[in-house]
Amino acid sequence: MPRRVPRSYECVLPSEARLQPAAGPERRLTMTDSPLVLPFADPRCRDVSLSGGKGASLAVMTGEHLPVPPGFVVTSAAFAQAVDENALRERTRLKDMSGARAIVQAADPPAELIAEEYAKLSGRVAVRSSACAEDSEGASYAGQQETYLNVDGLDSVLANVVDCWLSFFADRAVFYRQEKGSLDDVAMAVVVQQMIDSRKSGVLFTADPVHGRRDRMVVEAAFGLGEHVVSGEVTPDHYVLDRSGTIKRSRVVHEPVLSQKECAQLADLGRQLAGLHGAPQDIEWAFDADGALFLLQSRPITTL
Repeated sequence: MPRRVPRSYECVLPSEARLQPAAGPERRLTMTDSPLVLPFADPRCRDVSLSGGKGASLAVMTGEHLPVPPGFVVTSAAFAQAVDENALRERTRLKDMSGARAIVQAADPPAELIAEEYAKLSGRVAVRSSACAEDSEGASYAGQQETYLNVDGLDSVLANVVDCWLSFFADRAVFYRQEKGSLDDVAMAVVVQQMIDSRKSGVLFTADPVHGRRDRMVVEAAFGLGEHVVSGEVTPDHYVLDRSGTIKRSRVVHEPVLSQKECAQLADLGRQLAGLHGAPQDIEWAFDADGALFLLQSRPITTL
């Protein structure tokens, strides 16, 4: 069974220089000629209005040949095609979330197109929400929508796509959108990404988010899936690094999760991502059983 994960960290809205900016909600939901499913490698996937912040970020990083696990995006155009968009927007404006969720629950994703891209992946996948009003340096939608891990089989993928769509109309997501954005914004994309068999994983901040020091990086790491770290299920090791990746101090729970070499690898990746996006980043990463480092998500640090 796929595991539903409450998110504490979600993905990035990359710099405007790298992405086509999102259009207004009226334009987004009338793109009848827009693609319904896009692999990360397709340049069109970098459009935030199609792929959401998370999907567009993964597409940008894939285009930069960073170590991103393969995947694809079920675009906002697919969502717009699957629902009665005018009725949905009206239900949302009236704050009738029960009525809005009923509209979404009845929606059908583009099964054949999803099946075509899903067949190119191997093993289990993660299915992640990617709102088209997603993270910026002033606001983070982290934790407002759902993520499903270890999803196996096309039927489960399709069901979790709808579940991600539904999460955009959960009470907490609507409240946050009302405070930080607009209730007229009902565009939603979904990321489907091949999972990594993580030996160790966690999060990297390319600046200290608590003390505001940009000459320091902070890493939290644990054995196994990084979701254990970001959801607070385990107490992670804590490492403070200088810009070169040298460990300046650490707090180790049991045996050290990371070596000095691995910390330096993370710092190298962090400097590259911060430069790519033009702002300090909050990065989710994983080392697999062979010691290969993968980039899973990245978003701006909003507390600096």
